[in-house]
Amino acid sequence: MTVYDELVARGLIAQVTDEEEIKELVNNGKAVFYIGFDPTADSLHVGHFMALCLMKRLQMAGNKPIALIGGGTAMIGDPSGRTDMRQMMTKETINHNVECFKKQMSRFIDFSDGKAMLVNNADWLLDLNYVELLREVGACFSVNNMLRAECYKQRMEKGLSFLEFNYMIMQSYDFYELYQKYGCNMQFGGNDQWSNMLGGTELIRRKLGPDADAYAMTITLLLNSEGKKMGKTQSGAVWLDPNKTSPFDFYQYWRNVADADVMKCIRMLTFLPLEEIDAMDSWEGSKLNEAKEILAFELTKLVHGEEEAQKAQDAARALFSNGGDTANMPACAVTEEDLRDGTVDILALLVKSGLAGTRSEARRNVTQGGVTLDGEKVTDFKAAYTLDDFKGEGKVLKRGKKKFIKIVAE
Repeated sequence: MTVYDELVARGLIAQVTDEEEIKELVNNGKAVFYIGFDPTADSLHVGHFMALCLMKRLQMAGNKPIALIGGGTAMIGDPSGRTDMRQMMTKETINHNVECFKKQMSRFIDFSDGKAMLVNNADWLLDLNYVELLREVGACFSVNNMLRAECYKQRMEKGLSFLEFNYMIMQSYDFYELYQKYGCNMQFGGNDQWSNMLGGTELIRRKLGPDADAYAMTITLLLNSEGKKMGKTQSGAVWLDPNKTSPFDFYQYWRNVADADVMKCIRMLTFLPLEEIDAMDSWEGSKLNEAKEILAFELTKLVHGEEEAQKAQDAARALFSNGGDTANMPACAVTEEDLRDGTVDILALLVKSGLAGTRSEARRNVTQGGVTLDGEKVTDFKAAYTLDDFKGEGKVLKRGKKKFIKIVAE
């Protein structure tokens, strides 16, 4: 099976401009491709995961990835998939986020010995002369075509600022610049970027001639069976930074995916051989839980390393078997400051641990029978505990089937 055929078999490819030419480049290790990452936060998240895995796959096949950090485009903000305008960030914030991205990307991409490049589009976008850009680049874009693009159409009713309207031109200019500077012949991105990517291939051909070899391929968006983007929880995004989403919580996110999504995620995101995955397609019932463990372990290993993945798996198994070693489970410490008249009540524990947002929410959780402490259901919302109750190894506080934390005395 060729590299391109494997991408198709894994369900990764959504749209391509010139399939035969792209096959030739990818299969023969001749693709110099880029994927853009706008540094809108100080960590990459699950939404970036697919792109990072694709870069890793293609690099393993001899192709050269360029990770383009959008230090310039982040000054504007991508309107794709959004109903409102992004918050404006300072240069200092963007630069800090860029440094965080670099560190995380090195887990997936080998930047040694010229095998990959990491560049920042601030290096060329921030120095552009506005009038020159209008004359040299703006003349290559049809406003009529731009307004037909999905990323703009969905914003027209609420209002699209001229600032954001320029985003397609900026992204297209990135491809034009990378093509000339580094011989970049291909752009990959999420399927919601298709219009912006076509803008890049068209700009290159208009400026450099119809024989300029510039191609685009979009990656299937990671959606669950309900059609919603994966990688979000009630408390926000699932981050790749262990300080924002712990390895344990990262593991649990994938361990808890819906039955209908587990095999798709294994196929698209893990590096397990396709033959092994095909054999799992018929798994049902309890075997699906085994598949979820495999998914969670493989992805946690990719992001945080094998040791952290093993710790997370051991802690999860200990919890669900109501015994075993809970040493690697996320913990919440209670101290003297949390006590009222020498005790801390169950509602305070639920709120402090983050299992409930407010005391009233915590009270509902208890009265509805959804809270346990060390395997025993808590039925009284006035139940109170002393620090001695949590000394030693502590106790596991659980809300519902999937939310839990270890309470320890400090």
